[in-house]
Amino acid sequence: MAETHHRKVLKLTRKLGVLRPRDLESVGVPRVYLKQLVESGELLKTGRGLYVAAGTDLTENHSLAEAAKLSPKGVICLLSALRFHGLTTENPAAVWIAIPRGARPPKSGAPALRPVRFSGQMMTAGIERHDIQGVSVPVYCVAKTVADCFRFRNRIGVNIAVEALRDAWRNKKVTADELWKHAKICRVLNVMRPYFDSLA
Repeated sequence: MAETHHRKVLKLTRKLGVLRPRDLESVGVPRVYLKQLVESGELLKTGRGLYVAAGTDLTENHSLAEAAKLSPKGVICLLSALRFHGLTTENPAAVWIAIPRGARPPKSGAPALRPVRFSGQMMTAGIERHDIQGVSVPVYCVAKTVADCFRFRNRIGVNIAVEALRDAWRNKKVTADELWKHAKICRVLNVMRPYFDSLA
């Protein structure tokens, strides 16, 4: 019986990429088997309630996959999205994640999360899904991320927002139409325009 449960847990972990204890309900396996598999070295505990198969090659974006598991309604945003898109050399200490207004922020230990509340179109526009270690991770597109940086410039620094805009434009990762569309959604058109005009 134990061997069957072990096999089910390992198969599910490989399928999901990152496993949470609640995922075991779908295959009818008690959570006690997680501890046994960690002790035997077949599973690796990477954070609070997060497990991967032993030998998994953890990439630099692994924390984004974990964040997506911890916050199923969240979207990777701001500094973490900039880093994902290659628009900053900074490696944020926490994963920045947008959550719907009114949603309870996820509990986190590792990875550390920085929840930011978004609402309406600001929450739903510009979401792309990327496969990171077998997990479908929602990340805002480049244009939405740049607009968000201007919207939250007081929190992250206007210099970071300007650098993101400059790099995205120079590296042809955005079009003017995409930038204006998301600048309107985020209500930062007038703030962004002078910086954009200086690039054009």
